Amino acid sequence: MSVEDIGSVEPDSRRTDGVPRTTGHFDGLDFDGFWDGGDYSRENYVEPVPTDDLIASIEKELGGYRLPDSYVELMRLHNGGMVERPCHPMDEPTNWAENHIQISGLYAIGRTATWSLCGELGSTFMREEWGYPDIGVGIADTPSAGHEQVMLDYRACGPRGEPRVVHVDQEADYRITPIAPDFATFVRGLVSEDEFDDSAEMKEADLAAVRHGTLSPIVRRALEAADLQDGEALLRALAERIVTEKGFFALHADGDSWLMYDVMFWLYSHLATATSFEDFVHRAEGQIDYGRPCYTLMVTTSFVADPYGFCTGGYAEGFLRDWWDAKVERGNLIAADGGYRFDPEYATQLLRVLRATGG
Repeated sequence: MSVEDIGSVEPDSRRTDGVPRTTGHFDGLDFDGFWDGGDYSRENYVEPVPTDDLIASIEKELGGYRLPDSYVELMRLHNGGMVERPCHPMDEPTNWAENHIQISGLYAIGRTATWSLCGELGSTFMREEWGYPDIGVGIADTPSAGHEQVMLDYRACGPRGEPRVVHVDQEADYRITPIAPDFATFVRGLVSEDEFDDSAEMKEADLAAVRHGTLSPIVRRALEAADLQDGEALLRALAERIVTEKGFFALHADGDSWLMYDVMFWLYSHLATATSFEDFVHRAEGQIDYGRPCYTLMVTTSFVADPYGFCTGGYAEGFLRDWWDAKVERGNLIAADGGYRFDPEYATQLLRVLRATGG
């Protein structure tokens, strides 16, 4: 269905709940360049055009919240996807920025895509696993990898009414900040990142975080167990180099990121033995403290009740898995004694490289 086709839906067409399917919410809005057409978006966000029966079943599964007609209209045009206009102006500051928030993509009406309303990491998952408030429906994820979410807020209108769009910040005890009075207004307000060039401020903030931010309790325990006297200084020096090169604190597939993965595994190994990649990376089911060591709680994710500052705020598992597979293939990471550890010679070399990186 094209943009022109949206306005041509018959006015007496009905949703399965008997409510007229209104049209024209996006008349005049240029969708050219709105959606990200890349493989990752297609494979993880996009689903086929939803039928009336599917919409009704999704609404029931979400707790009886009726999806706004404007949301249904947009999903009939393009059912979910990452967006090229990810930023929305804000009147109130959030942990993301002083004057805007950013999304990664919009959730499809469906269940099969990872980021769909009822998908693996969709609205229900974020409420049940991450503790987001039951005020309505999560409709968009953000680059913070779960620490923020854009939601439809039905508190004022009831489950069958027209919800407003809000930003919910997990890191600020799930603080709710209004974005737009309705979904159509929200979509119309999305603009390119170029409208908010805050790269200099982000770099300074991340430099401050890696220089002075508190370390994860797990990392602090591991440094003590490893008896690496200059370990904290070396760790901060490596992170500072990453921020200086990229302009922000994030780990990808570059050399310094792989060195940070190495360091985190080496530290982790002083507290536990990883039986698998998943055992090393993921927290235990239901874990709400830093008792059990894992990569995500060492540098990427912190709990609202006990946050730490030396933190990337998210991670892409694919980059980390590529690192793991390469280390195993090269013999740097070896299986022994019921788990995995670094080859002793490689571990010695790792410390030399780390000290050279730290000056």
